[in-house]
Amino acid sequence: MCGRLALTTPPDAVRDFFDYSERPNFPPRYNIAPTQPIATVRYEYGARRFHLVRWGLIPNWVKDPSSFTLLINARSETAVEKPSFRSAMRHGRCLIPASGFYEWRRTSDGKQPFWIRPADGGVMAFAGLWETWSDPDGGDMDTGAILTIESNRMMSSIHHRMPVILKPDAFETWLDTSNVDTREAKKLFVSVEDDYLVATPISSRVNKVVNDDADIQTPVDLQEIEPSAKKSAAKVSKVDDSQLDLF
Repeated sequence: MCGRLALTTPPDAVRDFFDYSERPNFPPRYNIAPTQPIATVRYEYGARRFHLVRWGLIPNWVKDPSSFTLLINARSETAVEKPSFRSAMRHGRCLIPASGFYEWRRTSDGKQPFWIRPADGGVMAFAGLWETWSDPDGGDMDTGAILTIESNRMMSSIHHRMPVILKPDAFETWLDTSNVDTREAKKLFVSVEDDYLVATPISSRVNKVVNDDADIQTPVDLQEIEPSAKKSAAKVSKVDDSQLDLF
């Protein structure tokens, strides 16, 4: 599951990591939420291109988005077979830049948020899907979703799902929808190494979308709640992976 993310890495560093041609000058975002714009990188006209899309994929066959489920995540194990993601898996694979993401651990005291980022502090790439939805009046809107996978050992103590993280050597294979079919693309869906990410407990300020500042990533002390958190972790092996369960 991934219901909030951040992109605070300087634009030039993001551009160097993903090697796209545009030079977008975007501000740091500390608390990006569903339905807001997210950055994507896709292969277009023989090169990697930077695009903003609405977070929440709408398949092109949907007639009324207001009555359709908000698809912010897609399970990597079944995305090829699901009608909502099948076309995007074939034709709309993309990379989603992120400096980190947020996840909530269920405990007997409530839900404890964590800020999760690469151990080296750099930017990373989520495997994503995008699709253009056209309204009856002819307007087009690019939309996207983040692919998820079963958590690695580090993440499993917080949540049972995590984003699919791709390394630079997998970028070309994932983005090349013309020459790489879905069977080959699915081979990239592996959990990242246990030491690739670090998780820091933070305050519940992140729960509110209006809080979009660096302070939401400030660490908090879990000493008082850790005993009960450990107790509940043994009980909670499966939790609701609903697309709308953001916290």
